[in-house]
Amino acid sequence: MRIERDSDAVSASREHLVFAYYVTGHGFGHATRVAEVVRHLILAGHDVHVVTGAPEFVFTSDIQSPRLFIRKVLLDCGAVQADALTVDRLASLEMYSETAVKPRASILEKETEWLNSIKADLVVSDVVPVACRAAADAGIRSVCVTNFSWDFIYAEYVMAAGYHHRSIVWQIAEDYSHCEFLIRLPGYCPMPAFRDVIDVPLVVRRLHKSRKEVRKELGVADDAKVVILNFGGQPSGWKLKEEFLPSGWLCLVCGASDSQDLPPNFKKLAKNAYTPDIIAASDCMLGKIGYGTVSEALAYKCPFVFVRRDYFNEEPFLRNMLEHYQSGVEMIRRDLLTGHWKPYLERAMTLKPCYEGGINGGEVAAHILQETAFGKNYASDKLSGARRLRDAIVLGYQLQRAPGRDIAIPDWYATAENQLGHSSPPSLADDESSIFSSHSEHFEILHGDVQGLPDTGAFLKTLSELDEKLTTRERKAAASLFNLEEEIFVTRAPGRLDVMGGIADYSGSLVLQMPIREACHVALQRIHPSKHRLWKHAQARQNARGDKPTAVLQIVSFGSELSNRGPTFDMDLSDFMDGEKPISYEKARKFFAQDPSQKWAAYIAGAIVVLMNELGIRFEDSISMLVSSAVPEGKGVSSSASVEVASMHAIAVAHGLNISPRDLALLCQKVENHIVGAPCGVMDQMASACGEANKLLAMICQPAEIVGLVEIPNHIRVWGIDSGIKHSVGGADYGSVRIGTFMGRKMIKSRAREILAETLPDGSNHDEVENDDIELMSKEASLDYLCNLSPHRYEALYAKNIPEHIVGGTFLEKFADHNDLVTVIDEKRTYAVKAPTIHPIYENFRVKTFKALLTSATSADQLSALGELLYQCHYSYSACGLGSDGTDRLVQLVQDLQHSATSIIEGGTLCGAKITGGGSGGTVCVIGRNCLKSNQQIFEIQQRYKKATGYLPYIFEGSSPGACKFGYLKIRRRAPLNHC
Repeated sequence: MRIERDSDAVSASREHLVFAYYVTGHGFGHATRVAEVVRHLILAGHDVHVVTGAPEFVFTSDIQSPRLFIRKVLLDCGAVQADALTVDRLASLEMYSETAVKPRASILEKETEWLNSIKADLVVSDVVPVACRAAADAGIRSVCVTNFSWDFIYAEYVMAAGYHHRSIVWQIAEDYSHCEFLIRLPGYCPMPAFRDVIDVPLVVRRLHKSRKEVRKELGVADDAKVVILNFGGQPSGWKLKEEFLPSGWLCLVCGASDSQDLPPNFKKLAKNAYTPDIIAASDCMLGKIGYGTVSEALAYKCPFVFVRRDYFNEEPFLRNMLEHYQSGVEMIRRDLLTGHWKPYLERAMTLKPCYEGGINGGEVAAHILQETAFGKNYASDKLSGARRLRDAIVLGYQLQRAPGRDIAIPDWYATAENQLGHSSPPSLADDESSIFSSHSEHFEILHGDVQGLPDTGAFLKTLSELDEKLTTRERKAAASLFNLEEEIFVTRAPGRLDVMGGIADYSGSLVLQMPIREACHVALQRIHPSKHRLWKHAQARQNARGDKPTAVLQIVSFGSELSNRGPTFDMDLSDFMDGEKPISYEKARKFFAQDPSQKWAAYIAGAIVVLMNELGIRFEDSISMLVSSAVPEGKGVSSSASVEVASMHAIAVAHGLNISPRDLALLCQKVENHIVGAPCGVMDQMASACGEANKLLAMICQPAEIVGLVEIPNHIRVWGIDSGIKHSVGGADYGSVRIGTFMGRKMIKSRAREILAETLPDGSNHDEVENDDIELMSKEASLDYLCNLSPHRYEALYAKNIPEHIVGGTFLEKFADHNDLVTVIDEKRTYAVKAPTIHPIYENFRVKTFKALLTSATSADQLSALGELLYQCHYSYSACGLGSDGTDRLVQLVQDLQHSATSIIEGGTLCGAKITGGGSGGTVCVIGRNCLKSNQQIFEIQQRYKKATGYLPYIFEGSSPGACKFGYLKIRRRAPLNHC
């Protein structure tokens, strides 16, 4: 029998087919939707062999047929869960390596032999990569059916947690490229490894019983309020309590252990309970987002109260679909764990789910698979296999590129935010007159000056529109933050371009930093707790305590959906107190780290903890904050520092604190080091707080002495070009290089002491020259900053004693400690030492020379010398292990144009480039002549890079004032005019 596309009926099959259907090992959701497609294939008279690691009952509970064959094999592990709500990214990569990479050859041999043995007509994968390659080896067509692919999921894991596993993503993309086409399910992620796509409706399991029948079997009254708890495993150590539920509610618990004791208003469901029937019989569902839960919630119009999952990259796309159809309510994780469920459940009961789309995706997909097996060609006539990889690149493509192989990325993939239905932040090129007239019309500026900055005008315009009809969740949340008739404080802090100095800051180097045009804005209002409009869940917490209103912090972060973080954060400010004292930095760091989807709040709320600990400030009023940053994240231009500085500055001015620009930056560094836990130096915060437009902030990082502002001569111009490679100060590479640097300093100090002991064995006196040398040696024996050691002294006395590498445990045995308060040595890890030690010593010299050249007389050699210093810095980064394919490519493109015949004839234009900040990707700084030709060459580099990689780089050009130079605005909505 075979399925007709537009009918529930089936008709005679032209022939009997054999399908091999591979199911990924990640969760039941894949297995349940596969079961629905398989059911329709079997109804059409075909045999289906399911290759899976899931329990058999998932399939047999809905399919009782001799045509169903189940083969228990696990060929990929999916994502490893650290707990019910958190993916362990590194463990996922390591498990995949053990499951699918190391035994790959034997897997392919075995699967090819098996496919031939069952005489498979078509291989279907959801969404096992190696199945596509095995099908190709067996000479069988293959099709994928999915809403996400593992190349997309793992690419972020690789960038964040496991660079040494980067070949995994490339191999997955290559495997998928053997697939003929993709049957794409709703709520899909970007999946660039597939060129040919057919969209189908939701794949949803059918209902077996009516709502009334299910409730009767469970002994639940028709009018009872029922929530199904559907987590696929509960958070460890979590105890369900009776008071979690509103009065009269019953909770049906999926996946409860046999030993788990439940309160009387909670009821265990059987292990093999048929979840769709129970979802349809419930009033709402509480759980974590997955394709199965979302599709069934939409199909059966069951409101879904969901909790974010950490590092689950599929989630934003499913969540967007859920909320689009008015079926979702987000619950904050701590409210889940502490039992503040009532406001969320009550909110869920007010929703009117409106999904009216098809739910017969299983039937439609089965028909397409059947027709493909019969020989129909749904795909365009294109190359297959590895040669198709020019069109099968993944997010994080730069990590997987093989030398000499240029690959194209689909243009749409570079702007994945469009898949979420969001637009980019306001451009600085917006019509300035309309922006400024808008804010002046709506707000009275009581203090400060917009200073003609278009982005500030755009931010004020956004504030003025908060009470208008809004659609996005973050703007709905922001609409209740402020009383616009009361004073609001607005601060602005730019990102920065690291022109020279970079990672030498933590070694005490001179650094030169330029504040960029892009900035973060923060709006803050102090509110008496009795007048604070709280979000419903925060109000419920206060009501549950029965206390008088207490101070609450509420934050909204714009642009959150683009980086899969929660758009809101709130907490009682009393949670920052430990008795009569503020909580320690360690406790604060653990507090923010407990929910990674809201860890971003540490950069903002961490300022409160630091002010309490360092300055003894106590906060009795509630605080509402709106944070909107145009500084791109992950590009090495200090997006985190700009958020910290703008937030700290806003809190300070709103509370009347007089903090100097330098101290403001140092306090912000404490936020990043001690609350966020990133081992950065202070140059980022200093540039953001103390910089001035079109000038380089010169600072000696010992720890933070500003030595002046350096004018950029009119004939010289500086640009930043984004490589598209995600940069992270918190990344393992940056941290290990820092550790290696401090190891090198410890070794130098130890060697200096040995030389001193050899020189003065009995304390005897020496002549005047020797005494000077001994004094110098004594300083080196107590070297506080590595940059205080000159290159010639290093080469003469210490270079031969610094090893290329050392194991952490070996170092600790000999030297005990590396004396760095913000990093910890891993005893089992091998650290590079020589290159990280050399870099800051020579970088300090390079920066001093660069500064002297900038302020010297204009000459033909000035620009070439400046450029040469940038190049030297770049290759020193690479020697430390902080380079990347993308940044190396950009630097090479600058060199190609610099040494081209045209540039030589015209006297040169671009003259140098270097990686910036923490390295390992991010932005390249370029220096050149301030002329039209240089601009043309920058745009030419942009286009060449796009042609080679498919990624169109963002160009940073222009500058703006630092936070303290900008000051702050104090605004209030204008009173409406009375018209006679």
